[in-house]
Formats: sequence, structure tokens, C-alpha cells
Amino acid sequence: MNIRSTVSIAIAAAGLALSAVSFAAPAPAPAGNYKVDPAHSGAFFEIGHMGGISRFMGRFNDIAGDLVVDAPEKSKINVTIKTDSVDTNHEGLNKHLKSPDFFNAVQFPTLSFVSTGVKLDGNGEGTVAGNLTLHGVTKPVTLKLKHIGSGKGMKGEQRVGYVATGTIKRTDFGMTYGVPGAATDEVDLRIGIEAIKQ
Repeated sequence: MNIRSTVSIAIAAAGLALSAVSFAAPAPAPAGNYKVDPAHSGAFFEIGHMGGISRFMGRFNDIAGDLVVDAPEKSKINVTIKTDSVDTNHEGLNKHLKSPDFFNAVQFPTLSFVSTGVKLDGNGEGTVAGNLTLHGVTKPVTLKLKHIGSGKGMKGEQRVGYVATGTIKRTDFGMTYGVPGAATDEVDLRIGIEAIKQ
């Protein structure tokens, strides 16, 4: 076997090893009660502007909640977000989103999601069903759920991470301002959670 063949085989083997790592399912998170780490969690939304001529994103900076990590049928997620913490990196737009036209942060200071069912397969992918309360209206929604990973933090504490994604219609929650001229009805959601075992 010449050097070129040896190098080719080594590169191929390395590629297979990397592929195996990339597609490996995360190790199951240790069961227990967890609290959301607000410094490493966030709720993001993306919506179409002016009837959909472009897309823009925003986030909420104040997120809290609790997780029960167990077998999927026993797992629970409870998240609360302060609507006044909405942040689009534009002061004027933030003020408008907090107004009665949109989130009405004075009358409805929080939005929340409380799970009613979790399904996860062996690869850590599945769904989470629950009740979303937004703008004073509660509706059942189902989001895609992915277990990102779990492990020890800097102080030895047990941590776990998940991402939930989905799309809702804001008119289902009574947010009808400017549909669709100012902003589209459909809103894409992405909620990233890192939580610490208690």
C-alpha cells in the first residue's frame, strides 16, 4: 500500500468518524426538576413586514420557567415571558410592539406556555403540545421539540438544553392590527431553553 492510498483511507475514516459524531443522538438528560437559566435561554420570533416583502426578527429578554425531565409521558415544560421585554434592536418598533396594537404589555404583562404532552424519539426529536397564552387568549399549540444536549456546568451543576420551533397565527390570539399590510398573520417561533437541575 502506497502513501497516497494510506492517506486516502485515513481521510475517509476521519470523515466517517465525523459523520457519526454529527448524527449521534444526545445522551438522555438525567431525570429531575430543572429551572430555566435566563442567561442562556431566549424566545425569538420572525414575521413578514409590509405584507411579506421582507422578514424581521425580535426576541424577548425576560424568560423564566421550570422543566420536569423524565420519560416523555411524564416530562413537562412551563415557560413564562414578560412581554415588556420585547426587543427588536429598534426603540421605536419596540414601543409600538408593546402598545395595544400588538402585545399590549400593560394589560397583558406576560405570555406563557404550559405543556400538556411531550413526545421524543431515540434521537431526541419530537413534539411538545401545550397551551399558549398570548394577548389574554389561550390556545392549544404543538411545537417541534429537539433535545440539544446535557452535561455539567462550570460549577458542576447538571444542565440540559432544548429547542422548540413552530408557527402560529397572531389573529388567533386577537392581535389583528395591520394584517397583512403592516405585518403578516403567520409568526415563526423559536424558543431555546437551557435549564439547571434543582
